[in-house]
Amino acid sequence: MAWPTAVRGALKTGPDREVVAVYPYRSACPSTVWTELISQAHEDITLAGFTNYFLWTQQPHFARTITDKARAGCRVRFLLGDPESTTTRQREDVEKSALTVSTRIRISIAELDKLRGSGIEARFSSAADAPSHLALSVFRFDSTALVTPHLASGVGHDSPLLHLRRVGPDGMFDRFCQHHLEEVWERSRPMEAD
Repeated sequence: MAWPTAVRGALKTGPDREVVAVYPYRSACPSTVWTELISQAHEDITLAGFTNYFLWTQQPHFARTITDKARAGCRVRFLLGDPESTTTRQREDVEKSALTVSTRIRISIAELDKLRGSGIEARFSSAADAPSHLALSVFRFDSTALVTPHLASGVGHDSPLLHLRRVGPDGMFDRFCQHHLEEVWERSRPMEAD
């Protein structure tokens, strides 16, 4: 009778089957995990952090890698917060960081501007979706995702991170990537309009 309980404790049998790893801080996830997920993706890379700033500083040859991916037919998308939005200003008041949220977003915008014409899509989340976008960063790499639910105070790298791999329909991966990310993307606006 003890064996089934022991097996259930050692094996993932429910919704947790899609959880590859959990990190108490986004910064605790090795940069090699990000590098591997980016390099292995061939169909969809969607980077939906509010600033996405850290990708440009922590991933070697990031611009070249994502440009090559886009040119090879991979859909590469960036979803950023609007640096001029009320949500951004409110978050800056909470964080009180010298490197402000709007500055981090503008760094990403400047890097993306250099990649115009490469097939990479870039958008701002809608004003209505900005609070939920700020609260939940979703980074998709084909059927794998890194998800950061942001804590009330502090910056993104201090928030936890879930590493997910899709196993089947309506699991955690789909809840974050299909039910959240795609909905927010659909209501977003192209960056080029600004």
